[in-house]
Amino acid sequence: MSKKLLKSGMIVSFMTLISRVLGLVRDVVIANLLGAGASADLFFFANKIPNFLRRLFAEGAFAQAFVPIITEYEKTKSRSEVKKLIAAASGTLGTIVTVVTIIGVLGSSIITALFGFGWFLAWYHGEAEAYKFVVASDMLKITFPYLWFITLTALSGAILNSIGKFAVAAFTPVFLNVSIICCALFLSPHLDQPQFGLAIGVLIGGILQFAFQIPFLRREGLLVKPTFNWHHEGVVKIRTLMIPALFGVSVSQINLLFDTLIASFLKTGSISWLYYSERLLEFPLGLFGIAIATVILPSLSAAHVQKSGDNFAKTLDWGIRIVVVLGFPAMLGLIFLAEPLLRALFMRGEFDMQDVSSAAVSLWALGSGLLSFMMVKVLAPGYYSRQDTKTPVKFGIIAMLSNMLLNLILVFPYGYVGLAIATSISATLNASLLWFGLYKRGVYKSQKNTRSVLLRIVIAGVIMGVALFVYTPDLTVWIQLSLYHAVLKLIKIIVGAVVVYFIVLAVTGVRLSHFKVS
Repeated sequence: MSKKLLKSGMIVSFMTLISRVLGLVRDVVIANLLGAGASADLFFFANKIPNFLRRLFAEGAFAQAFVPIITEYEKTKSRSEVKKLIAAASGTLGTIVTVVTIIGVLGSSIITALFGFGWFLAWYHGEAEAYKFVVASDMLKITFPYLWFITLTALSGAILNSIGKFAVAAFTPVFLNVSIICCALFLSPHLDQPQFGLAIGVLIGGILQFAFQIPFLRREGLLVKPTFNWHHEGVVKIRTLMIPALFGVSVSQINLLFDTLIASFLKTGSISWLYYSERLLEFPLGLFGIAIATVILPSLSAAHVQKSGDNFAKTLDWGIRIVVVLGFPAMLGLIFLAEPLLRALFMRGEFDMQDVSSAAVSLWALGSGLLSFMMVKVLAPGYYSRQDTKTPVKFGIIAMLSNMLLNLILVFPYGYVGLAIATSISATLNASLLWFGLYKRGVYKSQKNTRSVLLRIVIAGVIMGVALFVYTPDLTVWIQLSLYHAVLKLIKIIVGAVVVYFIVLAVTGVRLSHFKVS
C-alpha cells in the first residue's frame, strides 16, 4: 500500500509539476501582456466565474461524491454495472451542466452585476469605469462555455483516477495553459482589446482537455453512451452526497469569489494583485496538497468499503505527514521569497515594481495559510470517502461566515490585503475543525512517532526560514538584477534552502521510513 501510494503520489506530482510550470509561464505571458491594470482585472474576473463553478460541478463536489461511489461499484458489482453507473452519471451531470452553461451565457450581464457589483454601479451611474461592466459581461459569454467541457473532463478524470490511472487527469491541464499562451502570443496582439484573446484561449483549452481524455477512456473500455437517469441507484447516492458537498468542498472558492466581489469596489489592480498571489500559492498547493488528496481518496474509499478502519487511519495519517513535510517549508518559502518570486516571474512589460510590491503583500498573507489550504484538501477526503458530506458542510459554513465577517472587518484598514488575511484565517479554522472532527470520532488516529516527526519538521522549517531571512536580499537589490541573474540567484537560494531543510531533517532523525504506511 505504501509503495503504491508513494508511486501514485509521485506520478501525480510530476504531471502536476509540468502543468504548474506551464501555468507559471502562462501567467508570465499574461503579466507581460496585461500587467495588473484594468484589462488584467477584467480577464481574471471573466476567468474566475467559470472556474469557480468548475470546482462545484467538477473537481470539487462531484469528484468527492463520485469517486467513493464508483469505488464501491468497482469493489462490489460487475463491470457492466460500473458502465451503467458511468453512463447515468455522465448523462445526468452533462444535462445539468448544459442548462447551467446556457443560462450563464445568456445571463452573463446578471452574473457580472452580482459578482462585479462595483463595476455595475459605475455603469448604472454612467461613471468613467462603466466600460468594465460591459467588457466583463461580453468576455463572460466566451469563457462560460469552458464550464461544460471542463466538467466532463473532470468526470472522465475521476473515472480514470478511480481505477488508478492518475497520470492522464494530472497532465490534462497542460492543454489549457498551452492554449492560453498561444492565444496570448499570436492572437491577442492583433486585437484592440487583448484580453479577449485570452478568453478565447480559455475556451479552446477546455475543448482540448476534453478531447485528450476520450482515447484513454476508450482504451479502458469505459467510454459509454451517456443516458439521463436521475433515479439510477448510483446517481441517487452521488447527488445525495454531492448536494451538500457543493458547498462544503468549495468553501475556499466561495471565499475567493466573495473577495472578488469586494475587490471590485477597491482600486484598480486589486483583483490582479490577488490573482498573481493566488497563482503562486496554487503551485505548491497543486503539486503537493491536491496531488496527495487525489491519490488517497480512492484508497480511503476502498478501506471504508472493506471496513478496514486500521488501514483507513494509517492512510490518512500518511497523507498528513506527507503534506506537512512538503507544505511547511513551501509555506515559509512563499513568505520569505514573495518579492523575489514576483520580480523574477512577472516584472516585465506592463508589470512594474509597484505591482511586485503590491502583490507581494497579499502573497505574504495568503502564503501564511498555505499549509491550512493543503490540510483541508487532505482531511476532507476523510469524510467524503466515508460518504459523509454533511459534516464538512457544517464546518464549511462556519469557515465561510468567518471569512465574510473578517473581510468586512479587515478590508477597511488593509484593503485587498485584508481579504487575503481573512482567507488564510478561515482556511486555518476549516482545517482545524476537519481534523478535530475526525479525531473526535476515532476515525483519525496518529501513528507511532507522528507527533515527534511533525515537531522535527517544524524545527527544520524554522531553521530554513531563518536562513532565508538572513541570506535573501531585499527588493532593491532584486530590481537592479537582470532577469537572467535574478532567476539564477533565486534558484541558488531555493536550492540552498532545500538543502538546509533536509540536512536538518536528517540530523534530527527523520527518515524515509517515517513516510510509509506501516
